[in-house]
Amino acid sequence: MPAEPGATQGTAQAPASADPAQDGATGEDIVVTGFRASLNNALADKRRETAAIDSIKAEDIGKFPDSNLAESMQRIPGVALARGDGGEGKNISVRGLGSGFTRVRINGMEGTAQTGASDIYGNRNSGRSFDFNVFPSEIFNGLAVRKTPSADVEEGSLGATVDLTAPKPLDQKKDFVLSATVKGLWNELSKDVDPRGSLLVSKQFDEGRWGILGSLAYQQRNIREVGYSAVDILSANTNGLFCSPAGFTPATPPIGTKGATATLCYPGNPRTSSLDAFNAVYNARRPDLPNTPGSGAYFPRLPRYLNSTQDQKRIGGTLTLQFQPDERTDISLDTLYSRFDVVRTDEYIEAVSFARSISNNGQPMTSIRDLTLSPMGSVQKASFDGVDIRSEGQVDDFVSTFKQVNLNFKHQFSDRLELTGLVGINRSRLQTHKRFQYWSDAIDKPFSLDFEGRTTPTLGFGFDVSDPNNFQYAPGLADGTVLGGFMLQGAPRFNLTKGFTDELNLSWKADDVLTVRVGGQFRRSDFTTRGTGYYTADIVTKPLPAGVTLTDLSRQVTDVDKLWGQGAPSSWAVFDPDKLYNALNLDAARTCGVECGQGTNRVKEDIASGYAMVTFDFGDRLPFSVRGDAGVRYVHTDQLSSAYVQLALASSPTGVVGRLAEARRSYDNWLPSMNIVVEPARDLLLRFSTAKVLSRPELGSLTPSSGVNNVTRTGSVQNPFLDPIKATTFDAAAEWYFRPGSLLSIAYFHKDIATFIQSVPQTVPFNTLGLPDALLAGSNTQPGELFTVSRPSNTPGGKLNGIELNAQIPFNFLSSPVLRNFGVLGNYTRVTSKIRYITATVNNVVTASATAALTGLSKNTASATVFYEDRKFSIRSTLNYRDPFIRGIPGPQGSDLNGNDSTLYLDASASYNLSDRLRVSIEAQNLTDEQNRLFVDSQRKDTLFETRIGRTVTVGATFQL
Repeated sequence: MPAEPGATQGTAQAPASADPAQDGATGEDIVVTGFRASLNNALADKRRETAAIDSIKAEDIGKFPDSNLAESMQRIPGVALARGDGGEGKNISVRGLGSGFTRVRINGMEGTAQTGASDIYGNRNSGRSFDFNVFPSEIFNGLAVRKTPSADVEEGSLGATVDLTAPKPLDQKKDFVLSATVKGLWNELSKDVDPRGSLLVSKQFDEGRWGILGSLAYQQRNIREVGYSAVDILSANTNGLFCSPAGFTPATPPIGTKGATATLCYPGNPRTSSLDAFNAVYNARRPDLPNTPGSGAYFPRLPRYLNSTQDQKRIGGTLTLQFQPDERTDISLDTLYSRFDVVRTDEYIEAVSFARSISNNGQPMTSIRDLTLSPMGSVQKASFDGVDIRSEGQVDDFVSTFKQVNLNFKHQFSDRLELTGLVGINRSRLQTHKRFQYWSDAIDKPFSLDFEGRTTPTLGFGFDVSDPNNFQYAPGLADGTVLGGFMLQGAPRFNLTKGFTDELNLSWKADDVLTVRVGGQFRRSDFTTRGTGYYTADIVTKPLPAGVTLTDLSRQVTDVDKLWGQGAPSSWAVFDPDKLYNALNLDAARTCGVECGQGTNRVKEDIASGYAMVTFDFGDRLPFSVRGDAGVRYVHTDQLSSAYVQLALASSPTGVVGRLAEARRSYDNWLPSMNIVVEPARDLLLRFSTAKVLSRPELGSLTPSSGVNNVTRTGSVQNPFLDPIKATTFDAAAEWYFRPGSLLSIAYFHKDIATFIQSVPQTVPFNTLGLPDALLAGSNTQPGELFTVSRPSNTPGGKLNGIELNAQIPFNFLSSPVLRNFGVLGNYTRVTSKIRYITATVNNVVTASATAALTGLSKNTASATVFYEDRKFSIRSTLNYRDPFIRGIPGPQGSDLNGNDSTLYLDASASYNLSDRLRVSIEAQNLTDEQNRLFVDSQRKDTLFETRIGRTVTVGATFQL
């Protein structure tokens, strides 16, 4: 089977033990433990591997270096962290390639892990990307990031293969081990103290021939996040300009439309726009749309303050049985379970008119009294009349579970012949219990926004937003006016990925130089997503029950003014979701499946592969050491995709019905690879690697399905005939191990990406999509309105080049008894790429394209750690920097992209050994109070989303036997 992290490839000679570190001052051997030992062990693994591998080891039994797996990997060169809701580390990119290009193996078996997310972070993971926050870090004792492939490692990665390993009983130094940790976490925004704990017990029997190990970890967190969101940036023409001043021609809205007159935008809503402000909007035009008034003036779609809370419960555990009847045989049964339970509540106070067309009496009924635009057309300061203000909330209740059982075995028939194998199953499930959105509206109010030179604005609402009586909740009016409402988004649904792996590997040592390895593997990945709908009659906005008022159903959002500032109200009224849900008796809402256009979408992949390779080590037969591996992997993929497409049917509960559509395909790939390590001088290693690699499309993109969001007027059409992304790679590195536990290295990497996958956008009327008009029911969106619809397609690729610098320097060569306990780690990666993106199509004909960096790629990333450690005390601090990166191309309304701003996070931790058995610790995350900002357009950089998560402090104690 493929080597686990730390396993030796071929016959390479391991360096001197990493545990003993030579004392440079006295020549006395001392035992290195803790963080320094974990660094030394990881460095020893890196040195003896033929492939380019970096790893992180547990500092002690049950003690991973960081509380989050993804955050740990920031210390590895070339790895950049992508954070999700609450600022928690979620995904990684490796050498500029995002999480979709990275494969993750747990105890040697490939797996996926999926969680939910807020809309700004993509709602839910429905692909191959691995969400590391599903797992508590305490159940693992090591991870390795493999950056170059070998033929015996399964395909699927363009960026890296990450191996997570759980501890095994016969690897422990003592026959009985017990380790228990308790911690308390405090965050400056939530103000709560949350519990976290772990337990590991290991026992060996029969003189170490067999053993059992179990681990358990639990964490509860209450997270709060505050900030600003625009949801989208729209040009002023998108929804029909603003209400023109009296006497302006042509008038908007046109006189006679919905009661508009020469002096009224709408009955009871006078035309108060100033001529200067309206002209500034009217005359702002995109260069490519010179005849479209307002196309060059940009406004936030839903400018709003946000308050988000998450109640998290994370539990994980492992159970391993290991049997070594003799020194030639090793059999282990590994089981793993993790559950991540989240209830996230998002609350907003916002202006909604800029998101509405004339059909909802939106932006065309809004007067603009004062306006300042930037030279590029972005609103800087503005005041309005006739704006609809909304208090909105959403509850997202989901749970992610992961289960895995796998049997690993190894047997040496002789000193030359070895058989290894693995068989296992795993199951990853994301279950959404409820996604409930609700709102109340205040109609035709004054509103203002002012950026004041900042990235986020001060918002002014012109009335007391803390008084629920100033809002309305009722069925909308016949003219399209919305007066409050709710939405059950998608009803209960789940994503389920079931995996199966069976592999066998044979290794034959032909002589002292050459070893031949052959093997075969079968993998099955079965991805299904299932949703339900609601009877339309049961989820339309209805009046509140008699005698029930908004005051009865409301609560206050408080302290956002203190935690975020920037003009946020001291409080605002919002529905209590449980009270509203019960008052409307939504538990009685009837659900439906295929009969209302819902059903099960599925992608099943059967992957059969085989490989042949040689590993070689010329030892002292040459003037310098040469070792490595070379081989080829053959892969055959059978793919079955199916989905329910929606058709109109008057008798359906929602006016639509689902019909099953299927698509089948298969394809073959030959993937050669080679790794060579040359040691021209003692402690100097030169590495060279070349390979052909592939990465398969995201699973959700392979279903023959389509869908729309009738509120945001966006849609997607998936593509089951996508080809894998293919690339040819070359890597070269120089590593100097100039002292025990020390390293200076430089690496160059190049990837020639032959084909890429991109969601290609097209703006078309809804009624040309072939979807039933019934899908727009209750949205006040008309069939003739424009929708931006994307379809994933194979597009031309491009080239990616980068360099990595890495340093690990313990100061044990110094004579000072204090200074010699210090050390530093540092790495820097620079990556550049050029990818051709399709930015516009008309009738499936490309009309515009652009060349830009790969999505998810930060040009510069860096990490630096300073540490001190002696027998009693340990302290370290880590700084992580990431350049801006592209989240999507193109952006909305003529913008070239959606992006993520640069980030700089500072963390620190310290521990003290009170005795050989008891250790106390303290950790602090985000000491700089860093905020994450998303933006639109590479030139304007209009803020899309910016939030504060605050600092987190963790205090704990660990007891060991």
